[in-house]
Amino acid sequence: MRIFQIVTLSELGGAQVMAAHLSNALAENHDVTVFAGEGDGKLFALLDKRVKYFKIASLVKNISPLNDIKTFFFFFTLYRRCKPDIIHLHSSKAGVLGRLAFPGNRVVYTVHGFDSIRRVYRKFLPLERYLQTRCKAIVAVSHYDEDNLKAEGITRNVSCIYNGIPEPSAGRRETVLPVPEKYKKRILCIARISKQKRFDLFLATAALLPEYAFIWIGNWEEVPNVPENVFLLGNMPDAGSYNGNADVFMLPSNYEGLPVVIIEAMSYGKPVVASAAGGIPELVEDGVNGYIPENTAPAFAEKIQMLMNDTTLYKTLAYNSQDRFRRFFTVEKMTDQYLKVYF
Repeated sequence: MRIFQIVTLSELGGAQVMAAHLSNALAENHDVTVFAGEGDGKLFALLDKRVKYFKIASLVKNISPLNDIKTFFFFFTLYRRCKPDIIHLHSSKAGVLGRLAFPGNRVVYTVHGFDSIRRVYRKFLPLERYLQTRCKAIVAVSHYDEDNLKAEGITRNVSCIYNGIPEPSAGRRETVLPVPEKYKKRILCIARISKQKRFDLFLATAALLPEYAFIWIGNWEEVPNVPENVFLLGNMPDAGSYNGNADVFMLPSNYEGLPVVIIEAMSYGKPVVASAAGGIPELVEDGVNGYIPENTAPAFAEKIQMLMNDTTLYKTLAYNSQDRFRRFFTVEKMTDQYLKVYF
């Protein structure tokens, strides 16, 4: 089967990482090509050598009439030339243009966080309601998103498939976090600095726990006047591997789909302290494999401190985190479910 995976951006992010892992798994038995648009192209570095890829210069995140028209005709021509069996679209812009250009009976569309449309860009909801008829299936990455899609009138062939990733190999070398030895515990966050991600809450929590190192991976720019115990490492390749050298994973946020960065932390057996946003409560069961505090610095600090002070509690939550990953969030489970949707 010839399968196209199309994602708006070629930089690293949750949708891109998920598309890469799915493509790599599918390539064992199928002909897979990944198409992506603007960005630094680091997505392509994640792909298996069996996966072909192509960068679409005109595919951009923001509305751009000229580029959007170019991308539409690129898609239209691409289908006529290659006749793929399945076109799997990821993220909003690729989802809109792809559903307009490709035959609906060949298209699967994955929504990587419906809150971005439902809460931030509601003006596009009528378009999303119309385009539900232009694909064979719409996949939400959390039951939270599935329920909200249906509540907004998007009900046609909607289902939920959790994101999945490969389990870290047993012999994989630990990626060391470059922080001074005086910090015996390390709190890791992997996210871009944006209005969605609560970088301010991360800094405020770090200020309350100066004895621990707080590491943020994913910033594009330098940030002045951060607490002494905060380390900004920038946009790092294979960022998830740094969980091996961290103690707790933290993700403050205003809205989410199903964050791959939390699944990565779980795969390394790390307790997670994260906001109750989007599908996060489907990943983190409060008090079982982590905590979901209120979005305040004292609440986050209290849960982190609790883990650091109680070795038995820490080990229990760490074990539960990896066990929950293996039961629900592996790439094998995700791939099997998508193949059922494709067929």
